[in-house]
Amino acid sequence: MNPTKPDASESYDDRQDHIRSHKLPEIETFANIYSDREYTIELDIPEFNSICPKTGLPDFGEIHVEYVPGDRCAEMKSLKLYITAFRDLGIFQENAINRIMDDFVKYVQPRAVRVEGTFNPRGGITTTVAAEYPNSVQNRSR
Repeated sequence: MNPTKPDASESYDDRQDHIRSHKLPEIETFANIYSDREYTIELDIPEFNSICPKTGLPDFGEIHVEYVPGDRCAEMKSLKLYITAFRDLGIFQENAINRIMDDFVKYVQPRAVRVEGTFNPRGGITTTVAAEYPNSVQNRSR
């Protein structure tokens, strides 16, 4: 085996190709009767877990969602069922946060949202991943 190039069994390539189209439960919503007012809702999910697609071992973390609702608010029971669906999904931590944000925007249609995940150490490294809508990178002045 060449130490600079892993063989196919060690490669990460193609392990996440299905993530954007993987079927997950919908996040239900209810009418925001204060949609004329801008306010923030913060949701903490302290027991998130998924499966590492490389090792098959569980990843544990905490997800924080902060959003400014538009015409709809996220319904908590459906959000819990949505998050629980990740328990059996092989997904990289970075992709998990981006998928949660994409689905949150799709179903809830907030004015703005930030999804941040802090994952328990793996190999001595704690990972924090954040994604925002609208995309904060596009909004930064250079």
